[in-house]
Amino acid sequence: MELDRDQLVTLYRLMLRARKLDELMVNGLKTGKMVGFYHSGQGEEAVPVGACTFNLREDDYVYPHHRGHAIGFTLARGVSPKTFVAMHYGRVPRDVEGPTSEQRGIFGISGTIGGAFPMALGWALTAKMNARSQVSICFFGDGSSGRGTLHESMNMASVMKLPVVWVCENNLYGQWMPIKDAFPREDIADLAHTYAMPGVVVDGQDVLAVHEAVRVAVQRAREGRGPSLVECKTYRYRAHAEGMPDVSHADPRPNEELEAWKQRDPILLFRNKLTERGIFDPDEAERIEAEVEAEVSALDEYAQQCPYPEIQDPAILDLLLYAGGEEVRS
Repeated sequence: MELDRDQLVTLYRLMLRARKLDELMVNGLKTGKMVGFYHSGQGEEAVPVGACTFNLREDDYVYPHHRGHAIGFTLARGVSPKTFVAMHYGRVPRDVEGPTSEQRGIFGISGTIGGAFPMALGWALTAKMNARSQVSICFFGDGSSGRGTLHESMNMASVMKLPVVWVCENNLYGQWMPIKDAFPREDIADLAHTYAMPGVVVDGQDVLAVHEAVRVAVQRAREGRGPSLVECKTYRYRAHAEGMPDVSHADPRPNEELEAWKQRDPILLFRNKLTERGIFDPDEAERIEAEVEAEVSALDEYAQQCPYPEIQDPAILDLLLYAGGEEVRS
């Protein structure tokens, strides 16, 4: 399906916003603004944005994974990033307008690798029982492709022809384990044939390729023809999680490999494509980037002005002190 100019620009803006917010989170950890830990999604923005934008209805179900802490998914579903930034800063969001994640069918992220599959399966069963042509879409990384819950869920989805779309965001490494050392085939999409469903491999750096592949799978699910598997080949630029060894230390990924993938950055590729098509003039892309930078800067200021939660339990309070110091206690 051909997207119009406004839709193409929206895809670009959403990917850029996801990247800039991810950079804000990484910087937040370094400067002490952010609480806890973070799994950066830099380099993989084309997958959530391409898959979710313009393909899903408001009443569809989305199960993200942990990469980027689902910011690309929530942005693509029209959810305000205010809550995302404030809560990562350990603050209580205020004055948030627009739909919540729950209203857009995003009910959380699995706390255990492999926990997403039966949840997405349950939503697909709910969708079938609702008989409203809803779809459940589940995102997972290559590292969880060997979990038994995936195979059990794929089998049940196929047997019952449930409307679920499995999207594998294959960044070639499960933490530090190369997928070639953990999976016997080149493509995870080959699993699909075992469970009698279509399986396709797409360039995960090409937002339009991701969009089209997922569009076909979603349409198939809506028509009652059962599940599909879409594998997106992509790459993460940073360590598995912030604070873990990166490429220059214990990470087994060669620097040359990382730099080669950065040459195929999904945002840069799409910007060049839109420029070649005449959709962007030389100044428009820079104007959009300046607007997004301003949005993210405003979100940073907003989150820092939000209050800390009122905490009565001293043990919980002590756990948060490292993030906000005495300001938390006061």
